[in-house]
Amino acid sequence: MSTPIGQVAKPIDSEPAPGDVAAAVRRSRLPSWVVILWANRKSRIGLIMLGLFIFVAVFAPLLATHDPKVTDFAQSLPPGGAHPLGTTASGQDILSQLVYGARTSIVVGLVAGTVVTFIALLVGLTAGYLQGWVDEVLSFLINLALVVPVLPLMITIAAYSPVRGLFLIIFVISITGWAWGARVKRAQILTLRSRDYITAARFAGEGRLRIIFAEIMPNMMSLVVAGFLGAAAGAIGAEAGLEFLGLGDPTTVSWGTMLYWANNSGAMLTGQWIWLGAPGLAIALLLSSLTLINFGVDALSNPHLRER
Repeated sequence: MSTPIGQVAKPIDSEPAPGDVAAAVRRSRLPSWVVILWANRKSRIGLIMLGLFIFVAVFAPLLATHDPKVTDFAQSLPPGGAHPLGTTASGQDILSQLVYGARTSIVVGLVAGTVVTFIALLVGLTAGYLQGWVDEVLSFLINLALVVPVLPLMITIAAYSPVRGLFLIIFVISITGWAWGARVKRAQILTLRSRDYITAARFAGEGRLRIIFAEIMPNMMSLVVAGFLGAAAGAIGAEAGLEFLGLGDPTTVSWGTMLYWANNSGAMLTGQWIWLGAPGLAIALLLSSLTLINFGVDALSNPHLRER
């Protein structure tokens, strides 16, 4: 089909322009944020990838061919037959462990990301809005938490804890990962609290809670969501790292414990590279999906980014 003279053909694979997105928002019955996220190519790919991981996690009992903890199979079998990815040195099915491991990573990312975001939001909102001595105290705690090396602190807490398991890992990630988000949200609050509509609400006699949750929070949602995605990605990576170092519960089926046992059993030396590579690739893809979704979240707050 030819293009009329004087007009420029629009590339087929280009991102929709802001006007196109706005028209799609008006036509759609879905919430506007859903349309904007889906209109962004990178975000759309990330949503599809994340949806596949969630599907695998939810329907793990149906997708897994065997019980991931059963050790009745022959040891160190190569991929093929009843074991598409082979078996471990203990006789466990690698594919089943990979499928069930998605549950652990998603649960850790969801729970730890929510807790970290809540702590960061609570501290950042309180420090940025109240200011005064409250801001000074909380800013001191934020700066103190930022200068403390996070990885050694996580390893120390996990190593000397009398208990093991996902609860410990989520707790360690939550108390060590909130500071940067709190600092960013405090800076955003300091900017928003000086706006004219906030001053007008204050003179109108509205209470602090109403100003924070009805006037300020709606303008920070994209920042909060982006912070949650970043915290969830960090939690997934931290869980895998702690499990790989042997600081978690080795009986838990997760991608981190798969890496731990593969490394301890010398998987690379025995040619079982897929035992080590499969969970590593799964972690990389899950983290990539959250990163790609963040491009769409940025487009929610910045219409100029919807052109790319």
